[in-house]
Amino acid sequence: MNTFEWGVVDTDIGPLLLAASGRGLVAVAFHAGPAVRDRTLARLAERLGAQPVARTEGRLAEPVRQLRAYFAGGLKEFDLPLDWSLSSGFNREVLRELLAGVEYGTVVGYGDLAARVGQPGAAQAVGAAMGSNPIPVVVPCHRVVETDGGLGGFGGGLETKRRLLALEGVLPEPLF
Repeated sequence: MNTFEWGVVDTDIGPLLLAASGRGLVAVAFHAGPAVRDRTLARLAERLGAQPVARTEGRLAEPVRQLRAYFAGGLKEFDLPLDWSLSSGFNREVLRELLAGVEYGTVVGYGDLAARVGQPGAAQAVGAAMGSNPIPVVVPCHRVVETDGGLGGFGGGLETKRRLLALEGVLPEPLF
């Protein structure tokens, strides 16, 4: 039987659901309370054609360790095998460029990222690619902002995006 392993990890931005296939980390989901967890697991089972197995050791041990180090301020770059099977085409190309070319503590505009993948007029499509990112935080879609300096959107919510950018030193820590 084809399976994927999953677990929920408490972080500074709330509980994250992590899922890993035999190829690597395949999904990260924000706000992973029971309702989000159940919906995410059902969607992953359908899309991956695999059954979920609750387990934070095994395939998830290293992703959990690295996420904890990242939130503690001790990790600037993730070094994990990633399973890109939930992303394809233009979205995958944009996400791979983001991962390879936008370092910790920096940001890039939607239009600039579009230009990096050879589609300078595709800023809105880049926004859609960020919204489809199956592995946020590790594939740092929080580092993509509007050209005028606005935060833009974020699947985990703007407060989560602010907190991640503050962690990386791009924004000041919130006062409250």
